[in-house]
Amino acid sequence: MDNGKIALGATGVEIARLTLGGNTFGWTSGPEESFEVLDAYVAAGGNSVDTADVYSAWAPGNSGGESEKILGRWLAARARTSGPGRDEVVIATKVGVHPEFRGLSPENVAAACDASLKRLGLDHVDLYFAHFDDDSQPVSAMAEAFSALVDAGKARAVGLSNLTAERMREWADYAREHSLAAPAILQQHYNLVERKAFEGEYMPLAARFGMVTESYYALASGFLTGKYRSAGDIAANAARGEAAQRYLTPEGLAVVDALADVAGAAGASPASVAIAWQLAKGVGSPVASARVPSQLVALFAALDLELGAEQVAALDAASAPFA
Repeated sequence: MDNGKIALGATGVEIARLTLGGNTFGWTSGPEESFEVLDAYVAAGGNSVDTADVYSAWAPGNSGGESEKILGRWLAARARTSGPGRDEVVIATKVGVHPEFRGLSPENVAAACDASLKRLGLDHVDLYFAHFDDDSQPVSAMAEAFSALVDAGKARAVGLSNLTAERMREWADYAREHSLAAPAILQQHYNLVERKAFEGEYMPLAARFGMVTESYYALASGFLTGKYRSAGDIAANAARGEAAQRYLTPEGLAVVDALADVAGAAGASPASVAIAWQLAKGVGSPVASARVPSQLVALFAALDLELGAEQVAALDAASAPFA
């Protein structure tokens, strides 16, 4: 299994080629299941866990911060909040849409970071992301606010997610011109049924500024695993199936069919092929979540699955309507 790490520029942070998404913690995975998934992910060689302060405010009875709290409890239970154990994991969280910490004003960014650190039981996070843009704030103010957290030792590196490519470019330029902590990683929506913006705008931007790329919804909310082929399949998984429903079209199902064909020829699962395709397209570290440990097997198998040029071309052609 290829567990090689990717360096985020000169920040000293290195992430695995597969990042574990923490959006399920406290939502579709309870504390016990979440601990099992985290243990299995690390045991398989992973080191990068991605969460956000808002996870999972959308779930009934939740208010945000549930994922961070569970992750914090796991870090404490596994002696990873300080000392040598802390260096074994890369913890990323985000600010911008928590019900109590909306927006990216300098004051809110500072307060939200402190709240996240408290929930996580840490004195710093490795990656701190701007989760969504805040049009009320000039890019310069946001760049200064995030760089201040790095200077204060509360974050090791800055990440950007869900800003326009133009605003990301402006941020990176401003940081470079003013000797601030520059964005080291870019995380955007990308998969076989969501290609256009990532390939057309964000990948070139990342290459220009030396940012590592991550993709969220790497399996399109489970659609690319092949388990959603009808309205009945969607209804059977109410928690996550609804998000996959938009892809239940002839074009979307054609992508699933192509995945199945490639997977059959490769002796792999569709999920493995979907992740391997992203790696072949140049994504640094796809972000994928798992409700239970068994779902990690197909994700890690992607790291050793080298698709041939014809296989990549077949998947490109099938997903062309989304490019």
